Amino acid sequence: MRRRVRRVAVAMAVVGAVISGCGSGPNQVGSAAIIGSDTVSLSQVQSRLDAALANPDVVSQLAARGVGTDDIARDVVTRAVMHDLLERTAATEGLTVTDAQIDQELAAAGGMDVLLRSSLYDRDSLRQRFRDQLLAIELAKRYVDRLTVVVDIVGAASRADAEAKARAIAAGGSAADAAFRVNAQRGLPFRAASDPGTASMVLFGTPARQIVVFQPAPSQSGWLVLKVVDRKTDAAPAGPSAVSQIDEATLAAIGERLVQPLSQELGVRVNPRYGVWDPIRMRVVAAGQEAGSIITPGGELR
Repeated sequence: MRRRVRRVAVAMAVVGAVISGCGSGPNQVGSAAIIGSDTVSLSQVQSRLDAALANPDVVSQLAARGVGTDDIARDVVTRAVMHDLLERTAATEGLTVTDAQIDQELAAAGGMDVLLRSSLYDRDSLRQRFRDQLLAIELAKRYVDRLTVVVDIVGAASRADAEAKARAIAAGGSAADAAFRVNAQRGLPFRAASDPGTASMVLFGTPARQIVVFQPAPSQSGWLVLKVVDRKTDAAPAGPSAVSQIDEATLAAIGERLVQPLSQELGVRVNPRYGVWDPIRMRVVAAGQEAGSIITPGGELR
């Protein structure tokens, strides 16, 4: 399993760089992103982007796969936001990753110099990426066997149809009952440890009573609306064997999904030059390319 997380960290190194930033208060002017009261400055993003583009061989390889400069910039901002959220969560949860652990992972992945030649990271951001990956794994290990959700789900023909049904469900009463009358299932239970492949998806990261509108497969026209009826992170565990069978790449993805409630609580704002924050995929995407939205109990669409 340790080899898998190294491969994931190396793969992530090929598509972005990690930065972090903080300020005395949120100010959109001069900021690439704002997470609560923390900011990621435009200058920091540009510095990391310049460093990434200074590796022309990797940039050319990415371009051949359809990954352009805008995509790289969005990944830079995404990793900055995720780093901030993981650091906040680690402080709250008492999670730690030592320099020795990072050194060990770097060495096992081929060493710093080898990784720098085949990635868009610089030294500091590469270490930070490995740190974030390890923190996400530790967070997942702490909660995956106690994470359960119960959801109501209804299908929709289009985004407009899905959002209309979501608002009806948020209104409650007879309107909600009507929305669930056709092509729907209610009270479906899910346990992260039993289905780790879906545990990194939005249904496991959404707080109870919130409603999610999303398109499971962009290549298809169908949309889903799900209401999270209940979400627990302290359910009775199934046992340590369930967690031991989950590979570290999956654990890392689950750990990143576990910071979704914090991202919603703090709010993530992205400078329009980079795009918008997609709460479904937990990343920065081009404006209009969001995979969906989330409606809070008060009916606010995010």
